[in-house]
Amino acid sequence: MSSKKSIRKKFILEGIFAILIAITPIMFYWYKYIPVGSTSYSFLGIEFGNNGFNDVADSFYYYFGKIVPLLLLIIWFITSKEWWYYTILIPIAMYSFQLFSVLTFESGIVDENEILYIIAVTMVVIPVVYFIRVKLVDKHVHGIDLEAMDTELQILKEKEELRKEREKLEQRQKTTSKKM
Repeated sequence: MSSKKSIRKKFILEGIFAILIAITPIMFYWYKYIPVGSTSYSFLGIEFGNNGFNDVADSFYYYFGKIVPLLLLIIWFITSKEWWYYTILIPIAMYSFQLFSVLTFESGIVDENEILYIIAVTMVVIPVVYFIRVKLVDKHVHGIDLEAMDTELQILKEKEELRKEREKLEQRQKTTSKKM
């Protein structure tokens, strides 16, 4: 029973992803269907303004120029099963910061200062991805099993401790035999 529910949930989720991917070209070129020169646009009862741009078509051009790649990258990140999928966070962060700057266009600056934020995100993501890569290369390419190495090192330490104890016991035996 639960397997049918999980299959149904997976089917619905994959269907939503497929529909979102299928409508991205329409979303990307939505600005072409808005009347040129209009300062407001109503869609499904929602009123959109020009938000500091020349007209609503320009604002939609910038909005969906950031939203569509961001949406596709998020879907890719969620559905990826590769070891390096954390690197997708870097362009996701880039488009997120750019979308934020477009939505707050009152400053008049678009795609200018996001690099500083991206550097901060990159400084976190790259070491994590490199650490994962090193672990995978060591295990699968070089055949190095770190757990087996730790176990072997522990055994060597125990042997060294036993050797030292044996030497101490032998030393005690020599001193006790000399006393007799």
